[in-house]
Amino acid sequence: MIEIEQFYKRKNEQIEKMSKNADLAQLTRDWFAKANSFEYSYHFSWLSRPIIQYPQDIVAIQELIWKIKPDLIIETGIAHGGSLIFSASMLALLDFCEAIQNGTNIDPGASTRKVLGVDIDIRSHNRDLIEAHPLSANIRMIEGSSIDKSIIKQVYDFSKPFKKIMIFLDSNHTHDHVLSELQAYAPLTSIGSYCVVFDTAVEFLPEDAFSDRPWCIGNNPMTARNEFLEDLVKNPQLGHDGHGLSFVVDTKIDDKIMISVAPGGYLKRIR
Repeated sequence: MIEIEQFYKRKNEQIEKMSKNADLAQLTRDWFAKANSFEYSYHFSWLSRPIIQYPQDIVAIQELIWKIKPDLIIETGIAHGGSLIFSASMLALLDFCEAIQNGTNIDPGASTRKVLGVDIDIRSHNRDLIEAHPLSANIRMIEGSSIDKSIIKQVYDFSKPFKKIMIFLDSNHTHDHVLSELQAYAPLTSIGSYCVVFDTAVEFLPEDAFSDRPWCIGNNPMTARNEFLEDLVKNPQLGHDGHGLSFVVDTKIDDKIMISVAPGGYLKRIR
């Protein structure tokens, strides 16, 4: 066995052992709850813009983007724009690496890869800073509710030329809203790509963790994810590409990163 194969074999063995360690799982839950009380997800930025994500999820998403190589990433929820900038930077890296491999010139302004962000309230100071960012050429934004029919139509119209699509759902975290987003946007996910449902972790936090928010235990992205997957089993439907729609939870990502705002939220489309 060559050295890199030994490395990956050892890595996978340790991840499997780690995922089965009950003590570490409890420590992880305790740490997450405590860190959340200090608004841990607000502590980071990506290329100057607040990203409001955990570093572990950022790395996991980076790995997925490199593997899938999407030409469109759709995100619901914009906030300060850090996630849009992160996605745009990853797509720019894909363009850069492909240009090197093909021996062609790099023209960032000519990239066909795009990030589309949807938010009900894109505040002017955030929009201005996102649009002033060096990566703004690869970003488009739509203001309006992500579950409004007219907004959904705009997203679908924008998506038509693209072949490999990833979806990140990270706006209003109530059950009904996330379920509506899943029903609207999950069908756009390309086969083999991912629809990531963020903040499923709400289901596992203390009752008072979100006392000032409309979501809580029993009413959050995890409960919406559960209902969506159950409905797909009971009522099979077609994806936007005309193929059957079926997702699995990629538990290997949870096993690897452990600390995540999206446990059970990495949904891989398999059909």
